[in-house]
Amino acid sequence: MTLRVLAAMSGGVDSAVAAARAAEAGHDVTGVHLALSKNPQSYRTGARGCCTVEDSRDARRAADVIGIPFYVWDMAEEFDREVVQDFVAEYSAGRTPNPCLRCNEKIKFEAVLDRAIALGFDAVATGHHVRKVDGRLVRSVDPDKDQSYVLGVLTREQVAHAMFPLGDCTKEEVRAEAERRGLSVADKPDSHDICFIADGDTAGFLNRRLGGEPGPIKDESGEVLGTHSGAHTFTVGQRKGLNLGGAPDRRYVLSIEPVNNTVTVGPRSSLRVDEIVGRSPVWSGCDPITEPTPCIVQLRAHGEVYACTAWQRGEELVIRLAEPATGVAAGQAAVLYDGDTGDTVLGSATITATARSEEEAAAAG
Repeated sequence: MTLRVLAAMSGGVDSAVAAARAAEAGHDVTGVHLALSKNPQSYRTGARGCCTVEDSRDARRAADVIGIPFYVWDMAEEFDREVVQDFVAEYSAGRTPNPCLRCNEKIKFEAVLDRAIALGFDAVATGHHVRKVDGRLVRSVDPDKDQSYVLGVLTREQVAHAMFPLGDCTKEEVRAEAERRGLSVADKPDSHDICFIADGDTAGFLNRRLGGEPGPIKDESGEVLGTHSGAHTFTVGQRKGLNLGGAPDRRYVLSIEPVNNTVTVGPRSSLRVDEIVGRSPVWSGCDPITEPTPCIVQLRAHGEVYACTAWQRGEELVIRLAEPATGVAAGQAAVLYDGDTGDTVLGSATITATARSEEEAAAAG
């Protein structure tokens, strides 16, 4: 069956090979590059990000080699509103957002997909390392590159109109294929870090947006141990940058209270939680789970996975971990996988709160 496919081409090797595979499969493919900044020079240059000034040129050259039409879509306004401003607002509220996940949700699989469907395309193809099996997201065969977590926020309808040609191969195989196809991006380094923070200084970026207001760093008893220049520059689980010289034990950020600009720190044992609550669950791989059900949960991109029991309660997702986790931050996504293989995405929710059960609190002393 021939489909009209819009291939999102970032300028990297993954999206180029994904577009080439879609075209080789006989689909009617059109390439599109998303211009995410009104001033590309304000984003990264070189290979550090995914929104660089060179990337549109690399994407266009790849489209020429593949032999498909190519366009650039200006989505700078949507990106600033949905990703950059959201990033700043979340940190201001004491939460830790994932901007790449937000970009996938709001830009690549909402704004772009909506526009693609309106233009008569059947599907959007991307270079994400994830498989789609029987209409459900499944982890990539390359566990080191698996991106099912950052796509766990997608709805069932969005997954239905998505195409992921790379989920059945490793990154090394993708690069080798790009070389064989004559794609100049075959050896292009992977993008990393936050694309819209040009110098990689997240704290400095937030201070420029939110201002730096000094406040106290306290321990769990309320004793002031030091000061900071802005609570918004910290995240739960952080150890470095506290500047608490002379402390006998390592201290970690336990909580951030933006209202009174207070950062609370304590020992690593105090980070242990076994109860998690998320908001607005999205179920792409099954019907809503309304009764406690054994699952696997991942709490950070490329983070550990945990056995758990999960269910939807009203507009919330409740997760009880079999073993405690540390450094679980509000604002991150909790992505559920099936409890049998742990590979198939069931759904997700944004973490709003964590707690320790009475049993865990007693065990932690």
